[in-house]
Amino acid sequence: MNFIVTAGPHGYHNCPMQAHIDVYDLGYGEASLVDESGNRIPCQIFSDRGAPVVAWIETEMKPHETRTYRLETTPAGLKKGVEIEDIGGGRLEVRIDGDLFTRYHYGDEWPRPFLYPFTGPDGVGITRNYPMRDDVPNEMKDHPHHRSVWVAYGEVNGTDNWSEQEGHACIRHVCFEEVMGGPVFGRIRSVNSWISHDGAKQMEDVREFTFYNLSDERIVDVNIRFTATDGDVALTDTKEGGIISVRVATSMDGDRGGSIINAYGGITEAETWGKPAHWVDYYGPVDGKTMGVTIMDHPLSFRYPTRWHVRDYGLFTANPFALQYYEPNRGFKGDYTIKNGEGIDFKYRLYVHEGDTEKAGVKEKYFGFIAPPKIAVS
Repeated sequence: MNFIVTAGPHGYHNCPMQAHIDVYDLGYGEASLVDESGNRIPCQIFSDRGAPVVAWIETEMKPHETRTYRLETTPAGLKKGVEIEDIGGGRLEVRIDGDLFTRYHYGDEWPRPFLYPFTGPDGVGITRNYPMRDDVPNEMKDHPHHRSVWVAYGEVNGTDNWSEQEGHACIRHVCFEEVMGGPVFGRIRSVNSWISHDGAKQMEDVREFTFYNLSDERIVDVNIRFTATDGDVALTDTKEGGIISVRVATSMDGDRGGSIINAYGGITEAETWGKPAHWVDYYGPVDGKTMGVTIMDHPLSFRYPTRWHVRDYGLFTANPFALQYYEPNRGFKGDYTIKNGEGIDFKYRLYVHEGDTEKAGVKEKYFGFIAPPKIAVS
């Protein structure tokens, strides 16, 4: 089986690739793609809800470059890739090439599941430690519901599933549909119930985190589906929410030397808060380095391009519902009702990088998310 990969008008660096194949009976797991020079590229053959898929990373492609690969089941010989281990206490640990990247906390002692720590390739945490740890010097200790990287929303059928104030709702882990590692990526797919303050189930989400095996940066794809499983679900306009949410490290805060930049060139909270944009990048100093995290929205996401609840004090969320908060004088209202049995989808990419927006090539990286190289299978 051969793959012909064409870059088109864009160049690519560390671009995740996937090729769906119609016929395959050689098994799943680690394999390799062999290029025309005989070089082996690690790939991963897996089942996506019953359909065989081949995944790999294009480390570098120039505009209009074309490559041809031959699929072989012989592994490329990687020592380690992405490993995901249940370490107990309601935690899954994600390691990339042996190094800790993050842990997924899903136990009932927390109001909602979250990822923490959340680190760059050198192990430096780029999210706030509080409230998971309260002993880190010079950290801001506001908003204890801002737990590193998480999913939440503050107006679900009139209940608050954002804060941790008295009477708040919660999100409860139900089960894992998939937990797997591999030479190219690892994945966590979980089912979660949104529970009101009085214990009633309101809706369900299926969230999928895909962690890629990259050495000089981190990429996480986040797919989330909200489904109305127990009657209609009214998501009412409020700024108190984030379908994907990040609380950056305090030293990165926009009012402490950090920077916020969006796809249109908006700078600072004043020019990015509430504005629609295809991506937003938040970067600043961490342990003597400039580190950043980009959230990218995808054309398949609900209300793409999303609007952003992003603050100089470190909060960074994608919130497509808060229209009357963002622009109160224009008569907009962001309410949306999911009818019973139906759902809405969100698709994001998190890009953890060193350097500022330009040095990290955020604009170019975005095309790798929405328009990767074309693949022909023969």
